[in-house]
Amino acid sequence: MTLIGLRRSAATVFIAVVLFGLAEPAASAVGDPVLVGAGDIASCSRSGDEATAALLAQFPDATVITTGDNAYRQGTTAEFNNCYAPSWGQQKARTRPAPGNHDYGTAGAAGYFDYFGPAAGERGKGYYSYDVGSWHIVVVNSNCAAVGGCGRGSPQEQWLRADLAAHPTACTLAYWHHPLFSSGTHGNTTRMEAIWQDLYNAGADVVLNGHSHDYEAFAPQNPSGVADPRGIREFVIGTGWNSLAPFGTVQPNSLVRNNDTFGVFAITLHPTSYDWQFLPVAGKTFTDSGTANCVTG
Repeated sequence: MTLIGLRRSAATVFIAVVLFGLAEPAASAVGDPVLVGAGDIASCSRSGDEATAALLAQFPDATVITTGDNAYRQGTTAEFNNCYAPSWGQQKARTRPAPGNHDYGTAGAAGYFDYFGPAAGERGKGYYSYDVGSWHIVVVNSNCAAVGGCGRGSPQEQWLRADLAAHPTACTLAYWHHPLFSSGTHGNTTRMEAIWQDLYNAGADVVLNGHSHDYEAFAPQNPSGVADPRGIREFVIGTGWNSLAPFGTVQPNSLVRNNDTFGVFAITLHPTSYDWQFLPVAGKTFTDSGTANCVTG
């Protein structure tokens, strides 16, 4: 029997809670919505994503997000059903995912779209938007070749400009898989610059990514990587469980880095500001937290 063939039951999640314990959740004001999640998550070749899934359960009213590479290694239907579903899949009903390159290991990310259904956006596109409280949330598909590109004039980039123009909110957050800026071994993903430019032009506040298997927080910056108080603050949260990796060249404006702790990222969305906190799995002590005003707040 293959590892994929071994279904991990929901009881595994309970065992993980008992063995790993629970970290204290981030404080939030009553009534203010929360997004919580990470990327680079579940694999049938190793156990442990139950520990990060247990952290999600501490935020029963939050929207769960993923920043891609949800089911390793090829994003097959079997991997989603046998690897992702028993852990993070317990929160499927409130999850708004983004796809990663491993999810496209299956042609057309068929396993991903089959598993998440309408919550993943239009099949074949995988980019969509929604509102949480007073915030506008944009999900981008950074697997650019699969959706006609991410550059200026591409279908996704045109959609993004139109979507942002139609939702002129005080605070905007976007998430996708491949980070424009990263000190991880994959480095910067320059093909995302046009997407970042559109978000910057619209006064967006926060971008969340995965792909690099680490945690990294950046100071606000413009699309050229220049520090800018009216720029976008990026967080890389590739800490869902699959693996952790060394850092490479440290990028300008990188404020906080960690590559030895799995965990999830929670961001509380106030009307004109936000609070964030990285929550580690039990037994680890690294954390990061802060608060900031929205660009137009």
